[in-house]
This record gives sequence, structure tokens and C-alpha cells, in this order.
Amino acid sequence: MGPHPAVAAIRLAVRRVLHDILNDHTPTSGGPGRQAVGERPERTAERSPSPLVLVACSGGADSMALASALAFEAPRLGVRAGGVTIDHGLQPGSDLRADEVALRLRGLGLDPVESVAVTVGREGGPEAAARDARYAALDAVSERHGAAAILLGHTRDDQAETVLLGLARGSGIRSLSGMAAVSGAGGRYRRPFLQLDRQTARKACMVQSLPVWDDPHNADPAYTRSRLRHEGLPALEKALGKGVVEALARTAQLSRDDADALDTWARQAEASVRDAAGLLECAKLYALPPAVRRRVLRRAAIEAGAPAGALFARHIEEVDRLITGWRGQGAINLPGKVVAQRQGGRLVIRQG
Repeated sequence: MGPHPAVAAIRLAVRRVLHDILNDHTPTSGGPGRQAVGERPERTAERSPSPLVLVACSGGADSMALASALAFEAPRLGVRAGGVTIDHGLQPGSDLRADEVALRLRGLGLDPVESVAVTVGREGGPEAAARDARYAALDAVSERHGAAAILLGHTRDDQAETVLLGLARGSGIRSLSGMAAVSGAGGRYRRPFLQLDRQTARKACMVQSLPVWDDPHNADPAYTRSRLRHEGLPALEKALGKGVVEALARTAQLSRDDADALDTWARQAEASVRDAAGLLECAKLYALPPAVRRRVLRRAAIEAGAPAGALFARHIEEVDRLITGWRGQGAINLPGKVVAQRQGGRLVIRQG
């Protein structure tokens, strides 16, 4: 008899991601970073050092299920598997809990395993600050060990919540695209569970008798995502029926495909709207579709030194009015001391 369906599902998701990592990691006759057709991963792994894949684990059901699946699948594919847990220091006894999670990861056979303490600032709110501190620590651990990838346990439910949060911000189609299956520098972060629901991960832990820690912050109404999880989504399902989470996750993928296509279009269009001196020509910008034009403007602002994280839709809309609603208005101040102004039919974006 095979494994429980929930266990089989999480292992299959992890196996697929490990195959992708091996293909990216191992040079073969099929070209750099690609596995030759019909060639087994075990053979390709012999041609270069086995890649190290880490799992980021909080001790919750999602990440514990992910850690167990990685521990099972990695040796079968010639991949080294390790783990890391982050102590945010936001709750009493968090250091002891982090040590306990690290012990559980070692018990699964993962090596190396690290427990890293971070200091969470205040910029952007508690959730954003904790996330920034966590990813900075994960980046550092990955670089220290030369890891090929870090697996994250975000599920389809997390994706649905992310889409709704993006919708509430009104940040455009990129926010609606949610979390990418592959992200970070060089595709460092991989999310195998984006097509699996939270209950599948929890069930997999239960049938494998894996201890699970439930973060009290996930039920604290002081946090936006917690309110959305326990109040917002249930209210939507009550009003609209079951299937809301699946529909939102599907929306994320469709939005990501659209946003990627528009980004590509904007990159290609940018060269055609610049003059010989490299300045943006307002008439040619005006002829572009708004979604493409605003992406060109955003790229230009970032290249001039505006921090991407501080550059909001309202900033780009103000710059866009220099193109579409020109009435002789003055310069537009952007984050990072960047200034945008119209001069003789050209749009000049530079450090002020």
C-alpha cells in the first residue's frame, strides 16, 4: 500500500521542484543548466557536486510537511537537503521553540540545519518588517552554504490571501498576481505547495505523526492577514459559496501571465520611445497603451534612482499626466530625490 494521499501529494510537489532545481543546476549535453532528454537525474547529479536545497521551517503544518517531503525525496534524487528556522524574537520563549524546530529538522535527517535569530524593525508595519528580516536572514544562510534553492511552504490558501491583500491596496495587476512559484535572486526561492491547500499539508503531518506548532500570531486579529484568514475569506465563502480560494489562486496565475506579458512589451517598447540622446519622447509615449506606457515610466524612474518599494501607483499616475494631461505643470518629485519634468517634448527623469 502506498502513502496516504496527502503525503503522496506533498511528495510529488516537492519531487517536481527538485527535478527543476537539478535541471537548472546540472550542465549536460542538452545545454547549460538543462537535463538531456531521457537522462535520469541520478546520472546528471554524478557530473557535478550535488546541489544543496534548504527548507525554511517555522514548525507550522505547512513547513513541517514540506520538510518531511524534502527529507524523503532529496536522497532519491541525489540532492543534499538542509533546513533553517528563523527566530523573530516576537514572543516569549521563541528562542527555545526555534531550537526545538531545528532539532525536529535534524531528526528528519536534514543537514545542515540552522536556527537564526533576527531583529525585527518597524518600517512598513509589523508584518512587513518581520518578512524583511526573515528573507534577509534566509538570503544570508543560502549564500553562506552555497544553497541552490530554499523551499517555502506557502499554500494555495496563502496565495488567495495575498491576492485579496493586493486587491485591497489597489496596486494593479502585479499585486493580484500573488506569490511566484519561483522568485528571488537566481530563482532562489521555490514554492512547491501553491497548488495544494492548507488542509492537505496539515493532514500529511497528522498521518506521519509530525509535531506541529501553531503560531498564535496567525490567529491574532491585530494582524491584517489573520483577520482576512479568519473573518474575510470565511465571509466570502459564505456569500459566494465554496471555491473562492481556488478561484483567487487561479486569478493570481492569470494575472501573473498578463503582467509578465505587459512587462515584456514595455521592455521592448522602451527603446522605440527614446531619441538619439536616450531621452523619452512624449509624443511616442502618448501613443503607447496606458498599461505599457506606465510600465516604461516606472522602469525609467527606478533606473534614475527611485526605490522600487517606495514607488507607488499614484507617483506613476502623476508622471503619466505630464504625457497625457500636459498643461504646463511643473516637475514631479518622486521617492529617492528623483525628479520628472517635461522639457521641449521630452520627458526628463533624473536625480534632483
